[in-house]
Amino acid sequence: MDFLDHPPRFLFFTGKGGVGKTSLACAAAIHLCDQGRRVLLVSTDPASNVGQVFGLTIGNQIIPVPAVPGLHALEIDPQAAAQGYRDRIVGPVRGQLPDEVVRGIEEQLSGACTTEIAAFDEFTGLLVDPSLDARFDHVIFDTAPTGHTLRLLQLPSAWSDFLEQGVGDASCLGPLAGLEKQRTQYRKAVETLSDAQRTRLILVSRAQAAPLKEVARTADELALLGLAGLHLVINGVFPPAATEGDPLAEVIVQRERQALAAGPSRLASLPTSQVPLKAMDLVGVDALRRLLAEDDAGSDLPIAQAMDPEPGADRDLAQLVDQLEAAGHGLIMVMGKGGVGKTTVAAALAVGLAKRGHPVHLTTSDPAAHVADMVDGTLPGLRLSRIDPRAETEAYRAQVMATKGAQLDDQGRALLAEDLRSPCTEEVAVFKAFSRLIREGGRGFVVMDTAPTGHTLLLLDATGAYHRDIERQMGAAGMHFTTPMTQLRDPAQTRTIIVTLPEATPVLEAAGLQQDLRRAGIEPWAWVINQTLVGQALRSPLLKRRAASEETHIRTVLTKHAQRCALLPLQSEPPVGIDGLARLTRPAHEN
Repeated sequence: MDFLDHPPRFLFFTGKGGVGKTSLACAAAIHLCDQGRRVLLVSTDPASNVGQVFGLTIGNQIIPVPAVPGLHALEIDPQAAAQGYRDRIVGPVRGQLPDEVVRGIEEQLSGACTTEIAAFDEFTGLLVDPSLDARFDHVIFDTAPTGHTLRLLQLPSAWSDFLEQGVGDASCLGPLAGLEKQRTQYRKAVETLSDAQRTRLILVSRAQAAPLKEVARTADELALLGLAGLHLVINGVFPPAATEGDPLAEVIVQRERQALAAGPSRLASLPTSQVPLKAMDLVGVDALRRLLAEDDAGSDLPIAQAMDPEPGADRDLAQLVDQLEAAGHGLIMVMGKGGVGKTTVAAALAVGLAKRGHPVHLTTSDPAAHVADMVDGTLPGLRLSRIDPRAETEAYRAQVMATKGAQLDDQGRALLAEDLRSPCTEEVAVFKAFSRLIREGGRGFVVMDTAPTGHTLLLLDATGAYHRDIERQMGAAGMHFTTPMTQLRDPAQTRTIIVTLPEATPVLEAAGLQQDLRRAGIEPWAWVINQTLVGQALRSPLLKRRAASEETHIRTVLTKHAQRCALLPLQSEPPVGIDGLARLTRPAHEN
């Protein structure tokens, strides 16, 4: 609980997806309200599940949480923010300028760049809005997974620098028209974020190697941004006294001890707290209060025996590989909430296909993922890559300057170079890299480990916007065309796999992702439920209680959501390396 000692006004919870940021942020908010404080809980995650945790609908307006006196909540909805931003810019000129000009402005404001600016505009406003000072003692931010959050925290300086250098006249002119007046707000936001007396950044991790490496990298990047006031929280630590002679529980405890002992030295200098693993689903106010209660072991919860969610069903990952292999090629997109095991599943599918003799390209669009660390070796036919936003942006700038810039005079080239320094350029560059991978899936197997849900949906928004633009230009003329979105919607070209955990919030979010994909015309092909305890022989009461809560969620996926589904049991050894990943795609009777 040290991370809540003498809390400053602003608290940010960040870390790798799935480490429990939302649960800890919500529990911290309840804890402070129980002490008589007035708290505003804000989610900056495009795929926020704060509303699911409290069992109410939270939007982009501040609303009270009835079950917790003193608590209010807000979700920064990128799409709603973008629409409000467009209305503020277009509204004053509508009726004053020709309709054609107004439509041109609206088109400039239709892309992912505007969405990012609008959400960022709301975020910085919360840091400097004087009207909130009188209403709330604390503002707690439940942020998106690390890569997206670092992008958000970098933006105040990025946009301030860009505005200082002047505004270009090309791709981002429309969105940037509303930014100039925000210069003072962005400067104050930078000052607030870098003041440890006003802001505490709580890095959340698990006692596992990958999340610990992630928070160490995050700490370094935050330091480069001039942000201090860091505190490390290790969440979900298995209590050694709860093993009860259970081999799996004992392996977990030993593995966590080794991970903490071998953790990055960078973390040793940070104040650190540990939160023990709980038996219950962390949904609802009562469960969240129990999360930070050190003496609550959940002994009143039901204990499960060994269970089979669907007797006789053989639902292993090998079956999915069999069906994927039959197609002979295709883009396989592995999607889901952060921390559910997307990288593991994507790497396992790629290794499984490569082991069967197919050339496979395994790539990631997640800024925080490291597929090379997961594979940790070489395999004939398996190629690894990642969409590095910085590298893609530099390559795109160089390409535009070499082509379009070659046709301009010195003044025109200077203006073009200035425009390409806009943070919007990164969105365009990443989309182009994504499009190349989609095309490659028409010739062979491409397995993509995507960024966590919200970030990926923004990428799909950009793909959809491009498709609609081409449709307007060519469809009206009766011309045949194919876009990246066309291929994403074609089940013969693209197969989307949703990964989740057998817990309430991950399943709800995965179901929401499925709805979003269907609205975009993309039908998910399969689900993978990762790290299941169901069906395993367990002795530890803590694990048995967790298994009891899993069965309901697994049955929900099997009966309501998934056309096809694989269950991956919690592994006693981390599935890292070629052999460990190959084990996941062997039939269950061979392991």
